[in-house]
This record gives sequence, structure tokens and C-alpha cells, in this order.
Amino acid sequence: MQQSGLIMESKSSRFPFPFQPYPIQESFMEALYTALDQGKIGIFESPTGTGKSLSLICGALTWLRDYEEQKKLEAARLLDGPEKKCDAVKENSTGQTSEPDWVSEFVQKKAERDMVNKLKDEELKRKKREERLEMIRHNAQLRYAMKRKANEDDEAVKLLQLSREGAESETFNPEEEGLIVAEYESDDEATPKSRVCDEDDDEDLEEDHVTKIYYCSRTHSQLAQFVHEVQKSPYGAAVRLVNLGSRPNLCINPEVVRLGNVQMMNDRCLEMQKNKHEKQEKASDSETKRRRGAPKATCPFSGFENLMAMRDEVLVKVRDVEQLLQHGRETHTCPYYSTRMAIPAAQVVVLPYQSLLHASTRKASGIKLKDQIVIIDEAHNLTDTISAIHSAEISGAQFCRAHSQLSQYCERYRSRLKAKNLMYIKQILFVLEGLVRTLGGKVGQNPNTQSCQPGSELLTINDFLFKAQVDNINLFKVQKYFEKSMISHKLCGFVEKYEGSGVITHSGTKNKENRRTEGLGRFLQTLQNKPTDVSEQQMAVEDKPIMASPMMLVESFLFALTNANKDGRVMIQRQECLSQSSLKFLLLNAAVHFAQIVQECRAVIIAGGTMQPVADFKEQLLFSAGVTEDRILEFSCGHVIPPENILPIVLCAGPSGQQLEFTFQTRDTPQMMEETGRVLSNLCNIVPGGVVCFFPSYEYEKRILGHWESTGVLQRLQSKKKIFQEPKKANQVEQVLGDYSKCIQRCINAGSGLTGALLFSVVGGKMSEGINFSDDLGRCIVMVGMPYPNIKSPELQEKMSYLDKHMPHIGGKSPGKALIENLCMKAVNQSIGRAIRHRGDYACIVLCDHRYARSGTLQKLPEWIRSSTHTHTTFGPAFASIRRFFLEKRQRPPL
Repeated sequence: MQQSGLIMESKSSRFPFPFQPYPIQESFMEALYTALDQGKIGIFESPTGTGKSLSLICGALTWLRDYEEQKKLEAARLLDGPEKKCDAVKENSTGQTSEPDWVSEFVQKKAERDMVNKLKDEELKRKKREERLEMIRHNAQLRYAMKRKANEDDEAVKLLQLSREGAESETFNPEEEGLIVAEYESDDEATPKSRVCDEDDDEDLEEDHVTKIYYCSRTHSQLAQFVHEVQKSPYGAAVRLVNLGSRPNLCINPEVVRLGNVQMMNDRCLEMQKNKHEKQEKASDSETKRRRGAPKATCPFSGFENLMAMRDEVLVKVRDVEQLLQHGRETHTCPYYSTRMAIPAAQVVVLPYQSLLHASTRKASGIKLKDQIVIIDEAHNLTDTISAIHSAEISGAQFCRAHSQLSQYCERYRSRLKAKNLMYIKQILFVLEGLVRTLGGKVGQNPNTQSCQPGSELLTINDFLFKAQVDNINLFKVQKYFEKSMISHKLCGFVEKYEGSGVITHSGTKNKENRRTEGLGRFLQTLQNKPTDVSEQQMAVEDKPIMASPMMLVESFLFALTNANKDGRVMIQRQECLSQSSLKFLLLNAAVHFAQIVQECRAVIIAGGTMQPVADFKEQLLFSAGVTEDRILEFSCGHVIPPENILPIVLCAGPSGQQLEFTFQTRDTPQMMEETGRVLSNLCNIVPGGVVCFFPSYEYEKRILGHWESTGVLQRLQSKKKIFQEPKKANQVEQVLGDYSKCIQRCINAGSGLTGALLFSVVGGKMSEGINFSDDLGRCIVMVGMPYPNIKSPELQEKMSYLDKHMPHIGGKSPGKALIENLCMKAVNQSIGRAIRHRGDYACIVLCDHRYARSGTLQKLPEWIRSSTHTHTTFGPAFASIRRFFLEKRQRPPL
């Protein structure tokens, strides 16, 4: 009753909003409030341009405010009246129990006392936290100004000493203690004596997690946009928000940043933290032994007091990543670790998909989901995202390199390694030999010179383990050894230290006499001979972006093999050369990794601009994760634009009467290509501004544009619109979009013969997601054909087979066939959603294929588009309605 009262109160008082919300925004926030209050799994669909992010912020934070207020009231009521409650219980129990009164009274008072003590502790913690934050809000600037002034000289001296230590460490041979794995006593009894400590051992780090909202999205730019929305919202000044990011995004240590490679940055940072931890242990040790060797470098930005101070600063002011970096540089403090330390007290934690959806990353980041709120935005591809995160692929060259490095590591430190370590390292080497054997190669030899029999094979996990002859190895224990011993990190440091010096060789077969001259000889040989073999050139290119040691990839692949046999498959892809061959693990059941999230969290909100079609999403991800139908709450709202501002058309035939059907058999015929050109030419004659045309694939785009060029269609199109084409390189997208936009504005302002621009794009390409074709940039979106995925793909066939076997058949259609159609329509919905980005926008959407007219296909369009869709079996009426649509918009004044 109290919870429902909260909902009514929220509805009556409305939600704090920076302006008068649209009715659909109010409905969105009320449905969101209900989902959070009742612990639902919510599927929320709100088209781009309807203020989805702001509705999520205000709706969720209003619920959090009310929830915290309710907890305070309950705590106050219990703290104020325990004696009264005790007396009431005592009166009720008089003469009704066989126990003596003094026993009942003692038990009751003890229970009440325990409850009151617990509440007092919680209230004291809360008050201390609020007092600390309030003090920082008022005194932060003064405090840091005084601190900088007092410590300016000391910091300069410390930095100078650290730089000298770093220079000396390059001159002298450092100790190798950190490269040797600690004694591994048992799988269950003990942990290694030496471990990397990412966090300082301080009671504040053990602080209880307050109820919070974890918000995650696909890209860092989307997360930054969300943070800016929070800053502008009514909650921007009071909410405690933490913006999590990876080391490449938040590191300010020049020595680490210059490494560039993500894995090398992670390894270097962890090594510095370990050195810092060991230094603290030695400083507190009473022993006075001295060891020779250069001191190990530690990070100058990870001072404990500074980290604690920045942690508090992070909590009192909402900052995006750029502001965190600036603040970290000003205070000489690491933003990466200070933000992680701020997680327990935060009310909102903003983070990328991978940090939330991957269990190991959650654990490493200090994220606890128990009874918390999770909001996953831009979730239309959530199932595919989870599958991609937990899939793994590794080449034959990387397997061979990992085996060579680990065997040389073992050989070098054999006398220093304990029995358990040697046993597990031998097991890993044995597994690597088996994996390379499945590719048709052998370890200990150059993978570039080993030839294989080309072909591919798809196996279950168990069959693959039998084929590799490693089924007798307990991979769960091996996985635990990887985690506890951190052998991958040790090996990476070993390789970084010795590779190129002649100590480490690619094959691991060089003798001691050759080690001294190996590095120099290889260097001289590279000056004289350039690789002429294609495979060697490709290998050289392939090796450049990877980390120093590929053992991290091996660890991920072996971890993937611990999935249940039915939930994954292993693809063996053999090329002519072993180095180019690869093993790929495919996760078929994403629900196994999503189940922990939905089970632990109080509520999970899955939101997107378009979530259609929802049926397979629920079956594959929610029901398979154990979510019941009664826990799911669906909400879909229309657009803020009036219905007359959008004209979706299913076009079944072209100007000459040719039926539009872009199947594999008909789409390449000259008649179909020429009819498509006539459709586009007619549209360019009447559509002002920009026209964006989506093709189903890059291959078809190339084929049809080549045909149009030879038949003169492109020349006709260029007479009305300047033609642009989606670039192949991602770094060229901004340039093309800028030129496209400038051309349209020029044509509108100058009134020349050209009426705008025509942009050719590909469904699923660089411009089908995340790009806004608002206003004149996208007055018409043309979809050529239906972008079905390649059904001959072995991965897709295996996924279809898995769904047919494990998912229910709905409406007489197999789940596998439904998957194909749903993948197609999801891609279509994302592409056509590029237009209509705000309330005053308008656009026409033309779906060129008669198959769009099927009722089952139409049902998979977003409701706000489907309700306005018109199907035309002939071209004439469709052309007339489009011309009338734009004439009316030209005559009507803007909103």
C-alpha cells in the first residue's frame, strides 16, 4: 500500500522536468516509475526525437528520490518508537503464551534493540556521507587551492625522483621477481601470496553500496550525451553521478598513455599498482634487508589521499569524461581509480555495455548488482552484443606465439617455479598443442611456413575437445589458475622485457650461443630483405595491433570453452597457411550470461528508439534467462510529430509496371536495376533537400551503381541531385557528411538547378546507425529491397538450428526462419529511423519491395510508422501522394 501511494503521489505532483513534458513523455515516466517500483523487466520503446534520455533521467531519479525518502521515514518511525512497539507487543502477549513474561519481554527487547542498532548504524553512515559531501560542495575550491599551494614543491620533487627512477630502470637490469608467478598451493585452499592489488585496503572501499541506477549504452559518445542531459536536468545539481570508462579513456599517466594499445596500457597500469602495493608492504615490514636492483616504477597519480579527495569531488558534481580528465590533471590524480572508488556512494553510475554485460569486468570494476536498477539504452541489438562479447576468435599464429612464449618462460624460471605452477603451465602448453593440431599444424615451428588443407568445420564444444584430445583436462581448474596466478600478465611482462633481445624467439628452439646475436642478426636481416611472401606480409600486418603476448586471447578462448555444450559451437577455419587459420567460439545462447543480471537486480529497463520485433527478443533473452511473463512490462509510445509529418509508403511496382522484388534470383537482372533507377529518378525530381538511399549490401551497391553508370542512370540522377557515397573508412564519414550537408544548404540558399543531394548508403553500414539525417538532410529515405542476412553463413545456420531445437514455434513458423526475418526488419527499422529527429521534422519513407506489404512484415515496423503506412501496388498513385506531401509542407509555415 505504501508503494502504490508513492506512485499516486508522483503522478499527482508530476515529474521534475526542465520544460513542460509532452504527454508521451509523461506516460513514459509513469510507466518507468511503475516498472522500477514493482521490480519489473521493462522493454521501453521511444523513437529518437521524443526526449527518451531525459524521460529516463527524470522518471528514474524521481523514483530513486521517493524510494530514499520512504526508507528515511521508515527508519525514523522505527527509531522513534521502539519502546511503544515493545509495550504493545507485551500487552498483546499477556496471558496468551506459555512462556514467562520476563522471557517474552527479554526476547522482544533484544530483537528490538538489534533492529534499532542496525538502523542507527545505517543512519549514521548516511548522515556522515551527506555531511562529507555537503562540506566538499562548499569548500572544495578552497581546499584544493590550499593543497596545491602547500604541496607544489613536494610534488615537483616527487615527479623528478620518479622520472630519475624510470631512467635508471632503463639503464640497469631490474629485478625479475615480479615476472615469476607466486606459489600456487591448491585449487581451493589458498590464493597466491603475491597478487595485483587494484584497490587500496581501506575501510572506505568496503562501504555499503547505496541503491543506485546503472545506466549503460553502446558508445562513449552516447554516454557523454546522457551525462550532458543529466547536467541540464532538474537533478543535475544534486545527483551523485559517476562516469566509468576504460583506461584508454581515463588514464592521465603519459608513460601509460603513450603505449596506445589497450592491453599494454592495462598491463602497465596493473604492474604499477602492484609495485605500489609491494612498496607499501616493504615499508611496513620491520626487516631491514636490502636488495640490489633498480626501484620499480609506481604511478605518481595514485596517491591515496588524492584518490580519496577526487572520489568525493566526483560525487558532488556531475562530470563527463573530458571534465574528469581535466580535473585529474589539475589535481594530479587518477580519474580511472577515483571513479571506481566512488561507485558505492553513487546514485547513478554511467558505463559502457561491456563493463556491465561481462561478469569478470563487473567484478574487476567493483560493480554490485544486488537489488540495484539497471537501464540498458540503445538495446535493439542487445542479444547480438552479449553474444559478441562472450565469443572469441584466435589465429594459428597467435596460438603458436603463445605456446612459444610460455614454454620459454617456463624454461627460464623452471628452478624458481613450484610444483603446482609447473603442472598447470604444462597443462596449458598441452592444450595449446592440441588446439594447433586441430588446425593441421604443429607448435615449435614457424606458423608462416606450415601449410594446411583449406576448409571449415563446425563442432559442439565436447566434440571439439575430443578432436583436440584435451577432453581429459579440467578447463575449469585451468581457468581458475589463470585468474589466481595472473600468468597472462606475468607472461606479458616477460615478453615486453625480453622480446627482441634474443632471449625470446618465435619458435623457441634457439640455443644459448645464438641468443646474443639473434636480436642483432634479425635487425640486420630486416634491413637487407623485405618479405616477399604474401602470407608473411599479412602476418607482419596482423601482428602489429595485438598485445605483446596473445595469452590473454588464449585465456578468453579457453574460458569460452567452459560454456555448456548446447550453448556454443567452435568453428575451425583452415586456410592455406597455419598463421592465417583460426578457431572461433560462437555463443548461441546469450541468456546464460544475462540471467545473473535479471536475477540479481531489483529492476532492469531495456530501452531503445525501436525495439521491434520484440517477440524473439523476449524468447531468446528473457524467457531463456528465467524471466516470467508477469515480470515483463512493455511500453511503446508514438512520436511527438503529428501524423501528417510522415509518409511511409510500400512501393510494389515501378514506373513501367515492373514488380519490385529484390530476391537473390531477380535483383541482378537488368530490368530490376533499371526500374530501380527510374524510381529514384522520379523521386529526385519532386523531393527537396536530401535523399538517402539504402542498399541491402555493399556488393549489391557496387553492382547496381556500375550498371547505372553504363546505362546513363547516374547522369540523370546527377542532373537533379549531387551524388555522395558512404565511405569505406570510418574516419572519412564525418568528411562525407559535412560535404553532403554543405551541398544541400548551398542548393537551398542559391536556388540552382540542383535541388539537393543524394546519398548512397548500406544497411548495417556506417550511416545506418547513430547518424541523424534531420530536416533537409533526410527528406526522403529509400529502402531498396529487404536486407536479409546471408542464410548460407555457417554461424547463422547453427544459430537457426539451435533456436529450432530449443525455442517454441509461434504461429506455425519455425524460430530459425523467424530469426532471419527479425534480423532483416531490425536492420530496416534502424535505417529508416535516421529521419524524423524532432517535433517539427517531416520526411517520406519509401520501401521498395512488394514483400513489405505482407501483414507479418508490416507488423514488425515501429507502431508510429506502421500506423501511417500506405501500400501502393502501382507507381502512379504513390508518386502523386509523395508530390502532394511535399507541396503541402512547402506551403505550410514551420512549427
